Amino acid sequence: MLPAHNTPAFRELLHQQVEKRRTFAIISHPDAGKTTLTEKLLLYGGAIRSAGSVKARKSDKHATSDWMDIEKQRGISVTSSAMQFEFDGFRINILDTPGHQDFSEDTYRVLVAADAAVMLIDAAKGVEAQTIKLFKVCRMRNIPIFTFVNKMDRAAKDPFALMEELEQVLGIRSCPINWPIGTDGDFQGVYHRDTKMVELYTGGDHGKSMVQKTDIAIDDPALEHVLAKHYRERLAEEIDLLDEAGDAFDLDKVRRGELTPMFFGSAVTNFGVEPFLERFLQYTPPPLPRKSDIGDIQPEEPYFSGFIFKIQANMNPAHRDRLAFMRIVSGAFEKGMEVWHSGTNKTVALKQPQQFMADEREAVEEAWAGDIIGLFDPGIYQLGDTLSGGPKLHYENIPVFAPEFFSRVRPADSMKRKQFQKGITQLAEEGAIQTFIRTETGREEFMVGVVGVLQFEVLEHRLKTEYQVDIVMESMPFRFVRWVVSTPKPIDQLKLTSTSGRAKDSRDRDVLLFENEWSIRLACENNAGLELAETANRK
Repeated sequence: MLPAHNTPAFRELLHQQVEKRRTFAIISHPDAGKTTLTEKLLLYGGAIRSAGSVKARKSDKHATSDWMDIEKQRGISVTSSAMQFEFDGFRINILDTPGHQDFSEDTYRVLVAADAAVMLIDAAKGVEAQTIKLFKVCRMRNIPIFTFVNKMDRAAKDPFALMEELEQVLGIRSCPINWPIGTDGDFQGVYHRDTKMVELYTGGDHGKSMVQKTDIAIDDPALEHVLAKHYRERLAEEIDLLDEAGDAFDLDKVRRGELTPMFFGSAVTNFGVEPFLERFLQYTPPPLPRKSDIGDIQPEEPYFSGFIFKIQANMNPAHRDRLAFMRIVSGAFEKGMEVWHSGTNKTVALKQPQQFMADEREAVEEAWAGDIIGLFDPGIYQLGDTLSGGPKLHYENIPVFAPEFFSRVRPADSMKRKQFQKGITQLAEEGAIQTFIRTETGREEFMVGVVGVLQFEVLEHRLKTEYQVDIVMESMPFRFVRWVVSTPKPIDQLKLTSTSGRAKDSRDRDVLLFENEWSIRLACENNAGLELAETANRK
C-alpha cells in the first residue's frame, strides 16, 4: 500500500522511483543486430540466463523479444516488444522495435513512449537507409541518441570514417566514450577514455554467456604482455588524434540530442556490452515530461497519468486476449485504481496490469512514472488514449501515417465474414493496418492499406492462425492516400484523374487515393480550395 499521494512521504518515494528509471528504444536498419543486443542487455541484467540469437535458425532457441510465430520463422522482428529488468540499482524499460522498414510505423509509435534511443550501427556498413529515417524521428523529438557500433568482431570501417559519416549523413556530432582495439576482424577489446583503462575480452561461449575480461591501465607496463605491440602503437596514435580533434563530452548536449556518445562492441560475442550499459545508464536521463493540452506534465506530479501507445491482440493465443501498452507519464500506478479515460470520457478501473519479458508476463501491483505496463483491454482503448487520476488532460496525439500499398481483401469463405471483420478490426486498432471502404464502384469494397508490403504477409498469417480465416487479396494500383481537410464541393463532385479514387477511412473520414504524385498536384489545381493532409489524427 502506497502512502497517501498528497504527503511528503509519497513525494519522496516518487522522486526516488523516478530517478532510478530509464526507458529507451533501440533503433537500427534491419540486420544490424538490434534484437541480439536487446538479448545481451537482458543477459547482463540477469533477466535471462542464456541468450538466443535470431540468427540461430537451426536452434529452437529464439530471441526473447520475438514472440510471434512468424518472427521465429522469418528470423526478423515484425512488432515492437516491451521488457523490464533491473541492473545496478536502475529499473530499465527496453522498447525493442522492428528494424524492417515495412513495420516502421510501429517503431514511430514506440519512440513516442521512449526517453532516449540507442542507435545501432553495423560497423562494416555504417549509416543505412532505415537508420536515417528513424534518426529523424528521434531528432524531431530532441531525445538523447546513443550510438552503439556493432559487429566489431568482423572486419569494420575505420572508426574515424564512421564518426565522419554520423556528422555528414545524420548531421550529429559524436564523442567516442570508448575506442576499439582491432578493426580487421581481430577485435581485442576497447579503451575507455574516461577511466584510461584497456578492457580485453576472452570467452563468452560465442555470446551465450558473459565474457571474461582483463582490465589494465593504459600506462601499466604489464600491458605489453597481454596486448601486441602493433595494437598498442595504433591505439596511442588514435587516442592522441581523438583528444586533439574530437568533440569533448558534454552531458547537456547529449541530453538535448545534439551530441551522440559513441560505443564500440559486438553484441553477438558480448564484447563491450556491459560497459556500454553501465555508461548509458549514467548518461541517459530519467523519465522526461510530456506535452499535453494543459501544458508539460512532469513525472513527479503527484497524480497518475499515462497514454496508450501500442495495442496488441492475441499475445497469448490460448486466451485470445488484447493488451494495451501504456507509458506512465506521472505519479504512481496502483492495481485496481480508477482513473478517467479520454476515449470514453468515463472512469475506468485498471485491472490485471502486467509487465513483460517479451511473451512472459507478471502481474504488477504498482508502477511509476517512466514504466511501461500492459492493461487488459476489453475493447475500449485506442492508440493515443490518455488515462489520468488527476485533471482531464489529453497527451499529444499519435499520428496516422499514410499507407503506400493497398489491396482489396475479403474472406475466402463468406461464412466466416464475422471472424474476418473481427480480425480486421482488431488488427486495425493495433495500428498494424489501416482500413478503407470504397463505395464509388457501386458496391461496398473493403480495402486495406499498409506502410510496407510485408505487412500483407503478416496480416494473412495472423488472420489464419489467430482468427482461422483464409483471405483473398487483390493488389490495387494506388500508392498515396490523402485525408480531406477541406473541400469546395462534395467529394463525389471533385474533378479527379482516372488514376484517382475516393474512400472513407475507419473513422468515416473522406480520403482520396492516388496512383502517383502528379495526380495529387492535379487534384489540388483543378479543385481550388481543396486541402489535403498526409497524416491524420487517430481521434
